[in-house]
Amino acid sequence: MSKKDKIKEEEINNEQEQVQVEGNQDVEVEKEVEEPSSEELIQAEKDKFLRLFAEYENYKKRTSKERVELFKTAGQELMTSLLPIIDDFERALTHIEDDKEAEELRKGVMLIYNKFYNTLEQKGLSKIETNSGDAFDAEIHEAITQIPAPSEDLKGKVIDCVEKGYKLGDKVIRYPKVVIGQ
Repeated sequence: MSKKDKIKEEEINNEQEQVQVEGNQDVEVEKEVEEPSSEELIQAEKDKFLRLFAEYENYKKRTSKERVELFKTAGQELMTSLLPIIDDFERALTHIEDDKEAEELRKGVMLIYNKFYNTLEQKGLSKIETNSGDAFDAEIHEAITQIPAPSEDLKGKVIDCVEKGYKLGDKVIRYPKVVIGQ
């Protein structure tokens, strides 16, 4: 064989070796890109389903809770607008109690007031009890003014309640307006 033939033969061998090496590399790449097994696919789908189901359950709970809250406070605007009427009834009753001649009028007003207030209580309205001497709490009370305390034990405490507070269910719809000692 001539030198040219040997060189051609070597080139052909080199090309075959390169093709073989590239083929081996393709096989290695194919081995790396294996498809997941059916069990892995089932597990992935099961996990996806469980997450979706849990998300849906949370959505149902949240919307039902919001609906219950809406029904509880649906009458809040109406109740808030009726509170001044309750205040007027209470002012009228304190004024009528001073007049001894208007006993029948006091009984009639008291009857109407009790019926009206009991109806509102059935719908969830309740008074926030505030007495003189209670500790002032900014979460519960609304301080409208401070005056010098008549005694040392009334400093930082409620001295007088100017306007009563009310709750509708668990939600405060009007804070009691109080005067506190300084």
